[in-house]
Amino acid sequence: MPRREEPALRSVTPGGAGGVSVLPQGQATRRPSDETLGQTIRRLSGAQKTSKGAPAYSRFVNRKAGRIIAAVAYHCRLTPNAVTLISAAWSFAAIVLLVFGSPTTTLGIAVCACLAIGYAFDSADGQLARLRGGGSPAGEWLDHVVDSGKVCGLHLAVLVSLYRAGTSDRELLIPLVWTWVATVLFFVIILNDQLHRALGTVPATDAPAPVLRSLLVAPTDYGVLLLTFVLLGEHHLFLWVYGLLLVANIAYLAAGLAKWFRELSHLPTTGATA
Repeated sequence: MPRREEPALRSVTPGGAGGVSVLPQGQATRRPSDETLGQTIRRLSGAQKTSKGAPAYSRFVNRKAGRIIAAVAYHCRLTPNAVTLISAAWSFAAIVLLVFGSPTTTLGIAVCACLAIGYAFDSADGQLARLRGGGSPAGEWLDHVVDSGKVCGLHLAVLVSLYRAGTSDRELLIPLVWTWVATVLFFVIILNDQLHRALGTVPATDAPAPVLRSLLVAPTDYGVLLLTFVLLGEHHLFLWVYGLLLVANIAYLAAGLAKWFRELSHLPTTGATA
């Protein structure tokens, strides 16, 4: 979800593993009028960030959708920040629908569609930055702010929706715990990335990740989470699926915290104090 674009066109995966995706210098500065939309899409497809750590929906669906959006935005001369704001508009529209709408199947499909479109635009802003020759610190900041608001807001909106539907207090704990897990996981991913970046220890990950790994971590995928909202009208089924995804994310976070702490323990010290 988070994107990072620098003048050197470095990008990182949401899982915190870094890689380098570089457009040749002459291509990075090419004007939109110099090529067709199809040529832009093909050029961008050759400069994708690493797939290591990327779960299935994000890797095989969202990134490809974002590539098309990025190419169209490039020809429309949109900026990456404009694409980020479009992503925010779609995502927060879904949150508003959840808070104020009745939890029906129709509403769930609308929420799912808004979240999916917002997620595709979230992938597109970083890809557009690469097309334009690199991003900026302000763009990275804006993208992370939008993502953090979305991460918290979505599960709090589920909490409000379930409360308005008369859900029991015990069941209301599910979105509350989801909010905590999603917030901690998002923060840890960003922190891992920043620490590796500051120390210059971002590992090279040019080799494609195994498809099996992308499928195994699919329950941690934001794309899978947004698909669960089509079940919103089936109250108990939605809670079961939503709750099982929470359990999977708790397990992933617990395993990840241990792994990331061990990795960071072997990095050079910075002289900073706790």
